Amino acid sequence: MKKIILLSLCLGWSLCILAQVTQADYRRIDTLSANAQRVYDNAVNPVWIGDSHYFWYLNHGREGDVFWLVNAETGKKEKAFQAEKLALALTKASGEKVNAMKLPFRKIDFRTDRSGFEFEFQGKKWFYHVRTNKLTEKGTVEKQERKWERYDRKAEKRVMSPDKKWEAFNRDNNIYVRDLSDNKEYALSMDGIKDFYYSSDINWSPDSKKLAVIKVRDMEERRIPLIESSPKSQKQPILQWRDYAKPGDVLPVYLPALFDVTSKRQISLETLLFENQFYLNLTGWREDSRAFTFEFNQRGHQRYIVAEVSAEDGHIRPLIDEQSPTFIYYGRNFRHDLNDGKEILWISERDGWRHLYRFDGETGKVINQVTKGEWVVREVEHVDEANQTILFTASGLHAGEDPYNLHYCRINFDGSGFVDLTPENADHYVVFSKDRNYFTDVYSRPDMPYVSVVKRADGSRVAEIQKADIRDLLATGWQIPEVFCAKGRDGKTDIWGNIYRPSGFDAQKSYPVVEMIYAGPHDSHVDKYFRAYNHLTSRLCDLGFVVVTIDGMGTANRSKAFHDVCWKNLKDAGFPDRIAWIKAAAQKYPALDTSRVGIYGWSAGGQNAMAALLFHNDFYKAAVALCGCHDNRMDKIWWNEQWMGYPIDESYSACSNVDNAWRLKGKLLLINGELDDNVDPASTLQVVDALVKAGKNFEQLYLPNHTHSLGGNFEMRRIHDFFVRYLMHQDTPEWE
Repeated sequence: MKKIILLSLCLGWSLCILAQVTQADYRRIDTLSANAQRVYDNAVNPVWIGDSHYFWYLNHGREGDVFWLVNAETGKKEKAFQAEKLALALTKASGEKVNAMKLPFRKIDFRTDRSGFEFEFQGKKWFYHVRTNKLTEKGTVEKQERKWERYDRKAEKRVMSPDKKWEAFNRDNNIYVRDLSDNKEYALSMDGIKDFYYSSDINWSPDSKKLAVIKVRDMEERRIPLIESSPKSQKQPILQWRDYAKPGDVLPVYLPALFDVTSKRQISLETLLFENQFYLNLTGWREDSRAFTFEFNQRGHQRYIVAEVSAEDGHIRPLIDEQSPTFIYYGRNFRHDLNDGKEILWISERDGWRHLYRFDGETGKVINQVTKGEWVVREVEHVDEANQTILFTASGLHAGEDPYNLHYCRINFDGSGFVDLTPENADHYVVFSKDRNYFTDVYSRPDMPYVSVVKRADGSRVAEIQKADIRDLLATGWQIPEVFCAKGRDGKTDIWGNIYRPSGFDAQKSYPVVEMIYAGPHDSHVDKYFRAYNHLTSRLCDLGFVVVTIDGMGTANRSKAFHDVCWKNLKDAGFPDRIAWIKAAAQKYPALDTSRVGIYGWSAGGQNAMAALLFHNDFYKAAVALCGCHDNRMDKIWWNEQWMGYPIDESYSACSNVDNAWRLKGKLLLINGELDDNVDPASTLQVVDALVKAGKNFEQLYLPNHTHSLGGNFEMRRIHDFFVRYLMHQDTPEWE
């Protein structure tokens, strides 16, 4: 008996306190999605009516779901129509009982004069006249099928000149023009061949005298096989193929070409500088036809050029030549040409932070840095050339505030007149009226429910529309998440994340900790807004785990130095910061048991989760990796070369979960789908092979017919079971 007691103490005193997880607990967490309905007067999602200053929104309130109409000029709010009358009319017309407090449609299309609106119900279009209470059937809703077709640059395309006198087209790998007055055709090129052809990317100059075209040195793209093992259409498996270029693959080369239609000749261009490319694309002619521009992304993403090609002699001159010893995050580039290219607005991280610059479009020199400071421009929302102002979102503006909170700001081209239109300490989402004289500002934090207000263009407040009511949610024992900040690996940098506690959390007990990780460098990933329910965290949390989410170094939306940690180093995933953060949280809150820390994640997060048990297995004890990119040489080229660089070097192996599988310690569950065309399923299978060869114990769930979209009930139950067994050290209840 003494030995049993001693063993229990060795396993941790908390095991004697936490209750046994039961079937009832599993059934309860499957109902948590109802938490969203326990929040009333949530975020306003406005739909502005035409070019007016009125908008409507649908609100879930205590009385039911109500459509509201708001006058932004006064802030006056009223019901958009009499729902009871519409429900009666719709019941009579359709033969189906309609509840006025839960109308069977979510969208309406108001006339600008607000006299009535259209909506869809029972596959039909209806119009309801608000003032006369007249309901009219308008016909059947047409189903619109969207078909995705791959752009074929070789397919013949005919483009008429702006003056309507010429038609340009590609045929037999070359470029031709046809004189529409006499139907005569002229060949402008004769050197196009099968794998080095002039494409259908044909651009006329505004004066109809020149053509800018892309010439393609083509090559066959890598394809990956996917086996549909259990098709519905037949008994035997089906082999599928996907185009899927991977890091290090040879890529097509796109080069600009220039033709003078008047003289029927090609003007030669010196393009040698631009052949080592990830891509090159034409970006348009100048309005006066003096030149056209293109953007060039050098292979490896360390150089990005905006160039201009003279229509007169074909001379190419760089207007912007952005270079970095690590990487240029081209997915976040922004460019806006002013005054027909005389000036250019451009985003750069050249001073260590993501900011806007104004360039001289003729000399290529910086006129002025528009925004500056130890904060970042996130997105440019609007450029007002007439008033020379820029509307943009920014984060990190205010000391002491979560640096990821989005704020909407305005500034003049010359850098003066900066104003934060949304200064409240929160994450903001703004929707402007068509003329941008008014906007809705909906703001919240994970620890603060939504507040919805109407503001004028200068940021002054017109009225508060509503505040979210979470009394019913709190009555269930639901715990408000905590926004938590701690120092990172350097002891200086603030690392931000959220702590999610189970309903009925008891600070006197001890809870295992599970980190939900996604450390993809393309963004930051921790929620900054209020959520009553999150499919990926809420259910696990309410089983009795403290769940945490953290943005460590190597992710985006902070300084360039913060982001650069990921460079050729994806295995880092901010783990030194994450571990320091969790330890700091546990020091403040002893209920967090750092001897029982687990981790799970999807896709890049799947790679991160397994890496925790390879490189930081003294801290993390159990991991679930779903559809992970476990070796960056196996994954899609555009994402992995962005962060790991080109050419392929030893850093790819150093970061590989496959090559480092021998390091595994702890409990691991691998999950992926056989039809995943986002991350090659072979990436997980190669990890399995390496683990088997290394003699490591692990669990695997390989799902027939599943794609990259995992997270269904079956997978989630397996995740829950896994952590209950290995972090709570409990037997899991039988599945029903």
